[in-house]
Amino acid sequence: MVQAQEPAMAAPTGYDGQMSLKECMEYAISNSTKLRIQQAAGNDARIARRDAALALFTPNISASTYAYYNFGRSIDPQTNTYFNTTSFHNNYSVSAGFDLFDGFKAVNNLRISKTGMLIAESQERQAEADICLAVMEAYYNVVYYKRLTDVYKEQVATAEQSLAKARRQEELGQKGHADVVQMEADLADRQYDLTNTYNMYQSHKMTLADLMFWPLDQDLEIVTAIPDQVGYDGISVIPGSTGNLSTEAIVDYALDHNPAVQIASWQEQNAKRELSTAKWQLLPSVGLYAGWSTSYYTYQGSQTAAFQNQFRNNGGEYVELSISIPIWGRMSRASRISKARNSLTRASAELDQKRRDVESEVRRAIQDRDGAATAFQQAQRKAEVQEEAYTLNLKKLDQGLVSPLEFQTAGNNYLKAKADEMNSLFNYLIKQAVVKYYNGIEYINQ
Repeated sequence: MVQAQEPAMAAPTGYDGQMSLKECMEYAISNSTKLRIQQAAGNDARIARRDAALALFTPNISASTYAYYNFGRSIDPQTNTYFNTTSFHNNYSVSAGFDLFDGFKAVNNLRISKTGMLIAESQERQAEADICLAVMEAYYNVVYYKRLTDVYKEQVATAEQSLAKARRQEELGQKGHADVVQMEADLADRQYDLTNTYNMYQSHKMTLADLMFWPLDQDLEIVTAIPDQVGYDGISVIPGSTGNLSTEAIVDYALDHNPAVQIASWQEQNAKRELSTAKWQLLPSVGLYAGWSTSYYTYQGSQTAAFQNQFRNNGGEYVELSISIPIWGRMSRASRISKARNSLTRASAELDQKRRDVESEVRRAIQDRDGAATAFQQAQRKAEVQEEAYTLNLKKLDQGLVSPLEFQTAGNNYLKAKADEMNSLFNYLIKQAVVKYYNGIEYINQ
């Protein structure tokens, strides 16, 4: 049988050693296309806030000019009589306008744009959290299969040593051929499991690299050791250990600070402002406008003043105060009010649903964490007992006190116990991280 061999890992350019979970998260955040898309949306929100501020506090200023030849009948600007001579006209104007009252549309738009900035920032934080959680799950899957691969390697090495010893004992007449064949079958099973486990390790490592946007032509190495403080290597994990905070305190904090709830709340606020704007549009709007213009003209067969003289003498200014009163707009304003009211109803319902979802998620996360902690404690104890039983059976096998089939059963029980122990540990770590996140600690800072 050919054993699975791990390829030699080469450190890529700019990367030295193995990456920790935090480093993987930081790399994923800095290279994520999803986050770049969300950052672009945030930039749009900043532009919208700037435009809303300019619309509220600054006038609309424009300048224009035109020039044309007239080959038909036209009016003489000096005598105000018609003539049929070709003429040339040139006009210049500057105007400015400011809305004194527009139904608080500009004010509400500024408030909406500021809330839009907060929504964009929360959506970016939410995207970062989603990326970090996905990286964490993929990272622990890699660590799990890497450590399980190491366990299977030890089992293969032990099976090879036992088989070599059994063959020697067969030659000396101390063991039967059936026992040797059984041990060969056990070794084949161990090698097969090792190959499958190593393939799963490689597959999950590719998944982690994809989430991190890791270069395809570079190998990714991560730290597979588990720190002592998380409850491994004999250190107990206590269910419900989130400091002195109760479940209700964590729920309350999540409902006030979770990005998903904040986004839904701000969207409801914007819906209220949109409805207020739509209602105020039923009132007249008032605007103040001012401008200046001048002109130059000449026509064939006449003597006209020079350009600079006409530019100065033909200049004129105006100031205008306008009031626009809505009377009949084909029910468009009423329709806008109805749609805005429906949007507010929808936003309020979405906020209630999001608050319910987050509260359920928090309570479920705490329950899952506590259950995972208890499961890990039990799996840890089971692994210790099965390891001791496996060690005793290995000694008995050397002494010929157990059959190869009994030893294989003990080995399988030990492998399953180790796999369950590691799986329950990583499951606990993920559940614990989720609870900490709902309590205000970002995944990357845990």
